[in-house]
Order: sequence, then structure tokens, then C-alpha cells
Amino acid sequence: MQIHHLSESNSVLNHFLSQIRDVNIHKDSMRFRRNIERIGEVMAYEISKELHYTQIEIQTPLGIKKTDKIKESLVVCSILRAGLPLHMGFLNYFDDAENGFISAYRHHPNNDDDFEIIVEYQAVAEINNKFVLLVDPMLATGQSIVAVYNRLMERGTPSAIHIAVVIAAPEGIAYLEKNIPENCHLWIASLDEKLDEHSYIVPGLGDAGDLAFGEKL
Repeated sequence: MQIHHLSESNSVLNHFLSQIRDVNIHKDSMRFRRNIERIGEVMAYEISKELHYTQIEIQTPLGIKKTDKIKESLVVCSILRAGLPLHMGFLNYFDDAENGFISAYRHHPNNDDDFEIIVEYQAVAEINNKFVLLVDPMLATGQSIVAVYNRLMERGTPSAIHIAVVIAAPEGIAYLEKNIPENCHLWIASLDEKLDEHSYIVPGLGDAGDLAFGEKL
């Protein structure tokens, strides 16, 4: 699996990352959502460099201009609910993309730190021979992304799979490397230190879904 770590280079991305972590800014859920969205836009731009393009001719008011357009058919698929703001950031740049939404969550059957991933709701476009972008803000253990990836593969065979996450833990990356094919790409905005005893990312930012949409029952 090819890994792209974007925050290693200086850019406005790091400014947005600092704000989504700041507990003094967390009270403003609209600002949190918008910063996640803007991070998605930056990541979409970087991923666009990996796409193939075809030359076309455009009629301007004064003549004909040869230019390029994206060749691939894109599908942006996010994991509900936390992935929605990141999803919108990608759509802002890939506005012709089709869409997919899959719910995945941790289920604690014994009310302790042990959990299993439950995958339920699915609404996904056709993915056969398409460039699929699987986006989710947090890569903690990696189990949710692998579960959703496996469910996607039951629906067809894409031409490429690129996974985009905002914050990742080393344990999650290691899990993906064991369970995701080598020809997949993983895009990380920021790599954090570790997982804690509850499998949450440290220093992380907290629960991205709660920060964006409010606490759940």
C-alpha cells in the first residue's frame, strides 16, 4: 500500500489541522465541519495529481482552447456519519463524481473496551472500473475502513482504490497494510502518536462525528 503523508510539507493544510484539534474551537461545530471540509478540498487537489486526463477542445468567446479534463469516472464513498464534511470537501473539487455512503460503527457487546464493527446502511453508486475514493476523518484501529472496503468489494471491482483520512494512528496504518491490497493508496493529512487503551487516537481531536453533529445517545 502506497502511503502519502501530506502534513510533512508546509501548507495551509497544517493551519486547518491545528484548528480542528483546538479544544477552544471545538465549541463551534460549524467551524469544525468547515475545516474538515477544507481539509477534504486540499486532499482532493493532491489526489487529483494521480488521475489520468484526456485532452479536449473548449470553445471560448474568442476561439478554441485545447485543455484537459479528468478521464476517470470517480466515486466518493464516505463512512457515516463522521465522514460527511470530508465527503463534501471532495465533492467541491470532484463535482461530477458519483457517491456512496456506508454506515459503520463500534459495537461493544460487553460494555467494555472490546468491540466489533457493525456495517449497516449502504447507498453506493456502481463502482466497477471506476476510481473509488474511500474517505473517513479518523483512522484509529483500521477495522472500520477494512470492513467498509470489504463490503465495497462485494459490489464490484474498481479500477483504483484511494483511501483518504484526516488523522491516523500507526496501529491503524499497520492494520490496513495487512488487510488492504498493495495497489491501494492511503492519503493521510496527519499521523499521530498512538492509540490509547480505549483505541482512541492520541493526541487526536476527540470524536469527529460528535464535534461535527453533536453527541449521540
